Amino acid sequence: MKLLEIRGLEVRYGGIRAVRGIDLEVGKGELVCLIGANGAGKSSTLRAVAGLVAAAGAIRFGGTELAGVPAFRRARSGLVMVPEGRGVFSRLTVEENLAMGAYSRADAGVASDRGRVLELFPRLAERRTQIAGTLSGGEQQMLAIGRALMSRPTLLALDEPSMGLAPIAARLILEVIRDINRDGVTVLLVEQNAQGALALAHRAYVMESGEITISGEARALLADPRVREAYLGESAA
Repeated sequence: MKLLEIRGLEVRYGGIRAVRGIDLEVGKGELVCLIGANGAGKSSTLRAVAGLVAAAGAIRFGGTELAGVPAFRRARSGLVMVPEGRGVFSRLTVEENLAMGAYSRADAGVASDRGRVLELFPRLAERRTQIAGTLSGGEQQMLAIGRALMSRPTLLALDEPSMGLAPIAARLILEVIRDINRDGVTVLLVEQNAQGALALAHRAYVMESGEITISGEARALLADPRVREAYLGESAA
């Protein structure tokens, strides 16, 4: 079942075409990654899906066309994005940040969801009363993802979650993303760490200069000489 379907997506910034008519699909329960170099259009694609930039083309989520639907309504419908740069509420505590993630909910599952987040991220459990702005970069990324999970997303869109993190923290974040997907959350992951992303994903797309140039099963792309040479630092020879 297609949860997210994109057809002919275009994003422009003035006269610059950042995304050039791409097609992309994410099935319910999948973990799909979008890889490519800086400036390829990956983040613009994610921001268009989330409703944060104007875009042409069709975006359907759960069979509903999203044209004209504002970002906050997309989030409330279950399409939730964790932006590049984390964006935590730096003056609030860890607990308060998590509570903000559930601000639109009034159901009885909030407490159990908070427990699951703290189980996924034990460091947040240890620092629940700490001010978010004093956390390390890796801990802030954990908090940003945890806050998004508190809204009970159907599709979690993640923009460069390992960027700027130490290797151990980056590996931990990717492992938790795998666990989140195994819990039943569909994931669309934009990531420059091609090796890590492809090792997790079911399917993958490669973007270059605003276009999809390669797509397929993630395992196949991980073995593809073109991908290995361009993104994994291996020589075709």
